[in-house]
Amino acid sequence: MKFAVLTLGCDKNTVDSERYIAELTAHGGERSDSMDDADVIVVNTCGFIDAAKRESLEAILDASSRKDGGRCRLVAAVGCMVERHKAELAESLPEVDLFLGTTESARLIPELEARGLLDDAPLLAHPGVRLYAGDLPHVRYLKISEGCDHGCAFCAIPLMRGRHRSFTLDDVVREAQLLEMQGAREINLVAQDLAHYGRDVRDGNGLPELLQALLRETTVPWYRLLYIYSAGLTPAMLDLIAREPRIVRYLDIPMQHAADTVLARMRRPERKAKQRERLRALRDRIPGVAIRTTVIVGFPGETDAEFQELLDFLEEVQLERVGAFTYSAQEGTSAYDMPDDVPEEVKRERLERVQELQRLITAERYESWLGRRVHALVDRPADGDGLAQARLEAQGDDIDGVTWVATDAPAGTLLEVRLDEVVDDYDFRATALGVVDVAAVRPPVRIGRSLPVASTSVGSFGR
Repeated sequence: MKFAVLTLGCDKNTVDSERYIAELTAHGGERSDSMDDADVIVVNTCGFIDAAKRESLEAILDASSRKDGGRCRLVAAVGCMVERHKAELAESLPEVDLFLGTTESARLIPELEARGLLDDAPLLAHPGVRLYAGDLPHVRYLKISEGCDHGCAFCAIPLMRGRHRSFTLDDVVREAQLLEMQGAREINLVAQDLAHYGRDVRDGNGLPELLQALLRETTVPWYRLLYIYSAGLTPAMLDLIAREPRIVRYLDIPMQHAADTVLARMRRPERKAKQRERLRALRDRIPGVAIRTTVIVGFPGETDAEFQELLDFLEEVQLERVGAFTYSAQEGTSAYDMPDDVPEEVKRERLERVQELQRLITAERYESWLGRRVHALVDRPADGDGLAQARLEAQGDDIDGVTWVATDAPAGTLLEVRLDEVVDDYDFRATALGVVDVAAVRPPVRIGRSLPVASTSVGSFGR
């Protein structure tokens, strides 16, 4: 049986899809890069906002069209959107053979076996292994927990992924070791809030202890923290980032707005003064840190004055990058019952104003970096123009621009570069100064934890 997996949405979905691929392969499936050549197509959906739902629906319909006179025998829709809307999807999309929400991931293999598409064969690979599904095998994502307890008024993630559950430290470290064996040079830690790691287990292991274990028991040169609430950035956590060169100086901190009145309606945990205070502390304790955030415009009741307060705050704090999106009501959230009283054209206009302001801020900040010597990870080797595509610590994978370097270094190489020019406001052109001796900035790995050959654990998948 040949299969294809299409992933939509966030990096946590990427992790889940890699596990689907590994499980299908372990049971005798053969992965295809083309849906036209697949017997089974799995669409891993996103249900975060309306635009993501539309994209997921289009992908499902596109996959289902391959059944008409083609090779495809089964289409499975899985993931977040299915978790929330399974009944209505099943009613409106009879051409889809299988719907599995996030809590039903373990059913995929049995369902395919029951339909005669997979043999009931013994596992051919360790069940905790993930098979990479993209084109940058040295850049990987590691999910350390599932679910969320924050209860923000606009967010349906707790409805899709449940309450927060931390994965055990040993399981996370083991998975990082497996990713390293597969060639990982950058591991991005992902969760709904990394800072909540360990709070539900209360075994003495929080995010700092997990990071120390990962640094001690792997030799991966870059660990990146994605999506962490600022309340969890304790002095001890900041000191750890500041002193450990393998934890990149980059933080993705969701703030969503700056007007206290809007933050209160959103049921966010912090107010503007606290946000300002924490950002100041971050920059004081971690020199050179790059900070990214996300904001929502057009939340119910957002006035012109409240929106201006957001713009003024962004102008004041001068973040490196800001992702922005317009509010869309999600059924089941507390904001769903609020009047969605900001017209769509006003939402779009506010979105454009935020994006234009941040484009100018980013370009100005980047201009001030010119002449710096920094590290860059090569993502794609040079082609005909002689320029390799790389990223700085300040540039997260696929969201923060790239750095162009004249070098013949292969993908996965860590370089020291000099920043020479800002390109199109978000990218850099740089000069390669040499290859970084990673061993010189990391201690020898401690040999004290053996890699598993077989286990009943499936790591962080499906919990």
